[in-house]
Amino acid sequence: MNKIFTFLLVGTSSLTMAQSYAPSADQAGTTAIKADSSIFVSWATGVEVNRGYINISDTNAVAGGSNRASAGEPQNAIGPSNNAIVSLGDLGEAILTFDTPITNGDGPDFAVFENGFSHTFLELAHVEVSSDGIHFVRFPSHSETQTDTPIGGFGAVDASYLYNLAGKYKSGFGTPFDLEELKNEQGLNVNQITHVKIIDVVGSLGSEGTKDAQNNMINDPFPTPFASGGFDLDAVGVIHEYEDSGETTGLSTNQHELSLHIFPNPSTGIVNIRTNGVGEKNILISNSLGQKVKTISDVQPNEVIQVELPKGIYFIHIETQSKLESRKVVVR
Repeated sequence: MNKIFTFLLVGTSSLTMAQSYAPSADQAGTTAIKADSSIFVSWATGVEVNRGYINISDTNAVAGGSNRASAGEPQNAIGPSNNAIVSLGDLGEAILTFDTPITNGDGPDFAVFENGFSHTFLELAHVEVSSDGIHFVRFPSHSETQTDTPIGGFGAVDASYLYNLAGKYKSGFGTPFDLEELKNEQGLNVNQITHVKIIDVVGSLGSEGTKDAQNNMINDPFPTPFASGGFDLDAVGVIHEYEDSGETTGLSTNQHELSLHIFPNPSTGIVNIRTNGVGEKNILISNSLGQKVKTISDVQPNEVIQVELPKGIYFIHIETQSKLESRKVVVR
C-alpha cells in the first residue's frame, strides 16, 4: 500500500513540474488580459479569412451545407472583443491589419481573443506577424499537453501547459504576445507590425496534426466537425501602437531618404504612385493576405505610375538595393 501511494505521489509531482507556464484566467499568476482593460489603445481594422475544413481528416464531412467552417462573418474580428466571432476551421487562417502599426514596447504588445466557453475548453492557434505584409514570422510556441491520448472534440486542456498559442484563455480574456521575442528576426521590423496572422491548430495526434516550435504535437479539441469548427477568432487588441517620428512603415528607417507618395488614398479604384529620390526602383503591390498582386520594375525618380485595383486593402512596397518602404492603401 505504501509503495502504491509513493508511486502516485511521484507521478503527481512530475505532472505538476511539467506545468511551466501561466495558468488559466481565474488563477493567480495568469497573463490573461480582460477585454475591457484600459491598456488596449486600438483594435484590428481590417481582416481577410481563408477558412479551413470542419474536419481535415474527412474533407467530405459537411455542416451547415459546407465542408468548411462557416460560422460568423470575417468582419466580426474587427474592433473590440465582444464575443462575436469568425470560425477558421482546421488550419484556417485570418490576417488582420491595423490603421496604425503595432510596436514593440515594454511587456506584451497585443493580445488575441477567442470565445472558449470555459477555462479548459481551449481551441488554439499559432500567431505570426509581418511588417510588410509579405514576410511573416511565427511566435515560438510550446505545448506540454500529453500526447498519449487524444483530447477529443470536447476534451479539457490546461492553460498552464501552453505558451505562445492564441486561445489559451477563455472568452473575454486575451492571450498576450510580446514582440521582443522576435526582435532579432531578419526581415521583420518589430517596431512597425502591420499584419497579424492567426493559423488554426489541428489538435489531431495523427499526421494531419499541428506541431509546436519544439516539434511536439499540439493536443487540443479535435475533431470539431461543426460550422463553428476550429479556432473562433473574436478580436486582436493593440497595447503598444507605433508613433510616427519620421520613420516609415516597413524596413526603411528614414522617410526623407526614400519617399513613396500614393494618391488618392482612400481610392475608388485608380491609385497613383509617385517616387522621389535617385536611382531606379521596383514596386510590388500585395493584398492584405500578403499575396503578390502586381510588380513594376525599373521605376524612375518622380515617375508617376497609375494602377487600377479592386476593392480591398493593399500594401505598396518600393525597394532599392538597400531599403524596403511600404504604404497601405484602401480601395473602396
